[in-house]
Amino acid sequence: MKYFFLFLLGTFIINITSAQIYEVGIFAGGSNFIGDVGSSKYISPNQSAFGVLAKWNRSPRHSFRMSVIFTDLEGLDSKSDDARRVERDYKFNTSIVEISAGMEFTFLDFDLHTVGMKGTPYLYSGITAAHHDNFYFLDSGQLISEDTTSWAFGIPMALGYKTNISNHLILAAEIGARYTFSDELDGSVPDADFREQYSFGNTNNNDWYMFTGFTLTYTFGRRPCYCNF
Repeated sequence: MKYFFLFLLGTFIINITSAQIYEVGIFAGGSNFIGDVGSSKYISPNQSAFGVLAKWNRSPRHSFRMSVIFTDLEGLDSKSDDARRVERDYKFNTSIVEISAGMEFTFLDFDLHTVGMKGTPYLYSGITAAHHDNFYFLDSGQLISEDTTSWAFGIPMALGYKTNISNHLILAAEIGARYTFSDELDGSVPDADFREQYSFGNTNNNDWYMFTGFTLTYTFGRRPCYCNF
């Protein structure tokens, strides 16, 4: 499935290069999960994450952005600060593919067609969709696969800092939280047939996950015709 999404993103980039898309690159870093299983620390990467991204710079202050990121989400009650979770000792590891699209806003003008080094903090938000397997826990803590998959939609909230390191390369460090509209990523809310018997945790709180890492993008294309948006 990951190759399918890479193909879609590649097709997207090729089709709109002539329309002023002018950054493509990679993301590398780590991920961690915050939910009803495992640690509740917000910035505590415990699995590697990698992906690809593309940007369409509409002005020196904002860009349209799309990314595809692959990672495993892991929850270990034994790593929690909550003694009740440690005693329960649930654990899971599930692979996800996240597609994200939205807008990136810079605090300062970031016009790569001017001479010299430049850098700026930035914010990113939009919408995400994470594809994941479904499972649930027996009372004994055994993890049972439901043999189904779902999409967890959510809102990305990322803060980063980027700078150009050459005429065509931009390096950025980023911390991003994903608030999802799902409580199923950690198996705490099974499908309807098992929901009443095997649900647990706080049903009023949805799942979160984090990405912490770096992006490296290559810039290309003619000088954009910046317009009011």
